[in-house]
Amino acid sequence: MASTSQPLRGKRACKKIFWAVFPHACFILSLVIYAFLGALMFSHIEGNRKVNLSEEYRKFLQNLWHISRNLSDNMTENEEVFKEKIHALLSTAERHWFVNPKDIWTFFGSLFFCCTVFTTVGYGNTYPVTRIGKYLCMLYALFGIPLMFLVLTDMGDILATVLSKSYNEFRKLQSKILASKLCSRSTCNKEDELKSRAQSKVAINEPLTIMEVLKSQPGVKRKPIKYRNAEIFEMLIARENEHTKPERNKSIERWSSCPELARGKTMSRVIENFDKIGKQLEKFDVPIVLMVLVIFVYISCAAAILPNWETRLDFQEAFYFCFITLTTIGFGDTQLEHPKFFLFFSLYIIIGMEIVFIAFKLGQDRLIGLYKKVISFCGEKKMPSKKVYPK
Repeated sequence: MASTSQPLRGKRACKKIFWAVFPHACFILSLVIYAFLGALMFSHIEGNRKVNLSEEYRKFLQNLWHISRNLSDNMTENEEVFKEKIHALLSTAERHWFVNPKDIWTFFGSLFFCCTVFTTVGYGNTYPVTRIGKYLCMLYALFGIPLMFLVLTDMGDILATVLSKSYNEFRKLQSKILASKLCSRSTCNKEDELKSRAQSKVAINEPLTIMEVLKSQPGVKRKPIKYRNAEIFEMLIARENEHTKPERNKSIERWSSCPELARGKTMSRVIENFDKIGKQLEKFDVPIVLMVLVIFVYISCAAAILPNWETRLDFQEAFYFCFITLTTIGFGDTQLEHPKFFLFFSLYIIIGMEIVFIAFKLGQDRLIGLYKKVISFCGEKKMPSKKVYPK
């Protein structure tokens, strides 16, 4: 029996772990599938678009030709005037005039664009040009952004649980260290001696038997001996049956006869896991300084790794780029040479956005608490003092 029960316990444990992880894996997998579908869609629409020379592009080429001709004819022209003309002309240029769409809108380039859309980063380096692409981009963001926020909230619960438990364990360890330091003094030894003396003076009595306990009850004492003995006998049998009879769970009996009920029980637990999303973030409470330190260390690690393939970035620029990305600001002033490598860094981006999101929530809670204190303080100041009149 023991050999057969162990595999059953292992299977049940695996099932519990699977159904506990299932909601989190479902959200992440749906986001990944959504990103891949968007990459296929935009790479097909924007990558295969026809490059038409517009009227603005023709005017740009004509003006550039006139400026270059005037410069070759009049070499003594002021250099500042030439710079101003070139700067004004280049400010009217569009990026998609000089780039082949198939070079930008590859599968990985489109996947990088989709990630910048539903994460609300939006660097601005890659954007749809066709009218259909713009409409589909709005529709894609309309469903992708809520899905991304759902993933952020779900993973935020996991990070909040890990961080809160780590912080609580650190506080317990700190309290134990302080307690050990205090116990090292002489007062702790004196208290131990007093406790040992007091325990030695305590008389240890043997525990009462069941018969003595039952006879000591007032309801049993009042009855005659014949009825008293019969009642005691019945009570002993009932007590023995309670201990010997195993408590069978009615739900288990129903599961053995009807496995559909077991599936319903499992599905209800999975639905409860979905309903608990965001609850841990509401309970999360750690010092805001600790979260700022975690963000600084987290971004510093990425800033040290990123210049290995982005050679134009040093540590400071990589730190700035990671901060702008994780806070979803996304100016687009820093262009990546290898967005494919940064795309594989997407797990880092999601976790980093989680940490920043938790830090912003903590800051929001602190600001709300500060506003409450200021309003209550101002309310107490404005409350008129009660005057006591003599009787």
